[in-house]
Amino acid sequence: MDHEEPDPQAAFRALLHAQRVWDVELPGFDPAGAPGEPLPLFHRWFGEAVAAGQPEPHTMTLATVDAQGRPDARIVMLHDADGHGWHFASHATSAKGRQLAARPEASLVFYWAAQGRQVRVRGRVVPASSEESGADLHARSTGALAAALTGRQSEVLNSVEELARASRDAWERARAEPDAPVPTWTLYVLRPREAEFFQGDEQRRHVRLRYRRADRGEWERELLWP
Repeated sequence: MDHEEPDPQAAFRALLHAQRVWDVELPGFDPAGAPGEPLPLFHRWFGEAVAAGQPEPHTMTLATVDAQGRPDARIVMLHDADGHGWHFASHATSAKGRQLAARPEASLVFYWAAQGRQVRVRGRVVPASSEESGADLHARSTGALAAALTGRQSEVLNSVEELARASRDAWERARAEPDAPVPTWTLYVLRPREAEFFQGDEQRRHVRLRYRRADRGEWERELLWP
């Protein structure tokens, strides 16, 4: 008897539709008790995500646009969040670096599934000084320095062997010269214009609190429909 081959698209859909979200007890969020500006709430939610066992809570989606206005996004690591803004880093010569040079606006998204929470931050991105960028890089691990020294981010790679050689040389230099300069490595700071905090709810009565910076610089708060 002939057996029909399984339909891979149907198998994918079945697998997709079988997935569930928020199979954990979700925390509550009363926006009336939220602070007057977004940074303290972000610090609190980040700490609670770590305490809840959220893997890699410091990773985030960075969304930019290219010179033609086409959107782009990738996962990057948060380096700091302070009164100046949300910090991340990359090579100025990378795709994201070139995009930010042409259109210095971006959006960040954090998703902490362990608590059904999402944070979105939008604003203008400014590069830090070369001194600040160097200090940020050299405060990180040897592997981070080796990756930065490997360089050529977003360029076409001719072979995996070429990458292996460049990476090996970069690791050797990073170990021998922990203060090695990487001129293209740039610390960026997103200065927030908007920040939205989303708390998921099992009954789909999600809480969305948005902060918006007014013309005079103070923060305004408003609730959004889920």
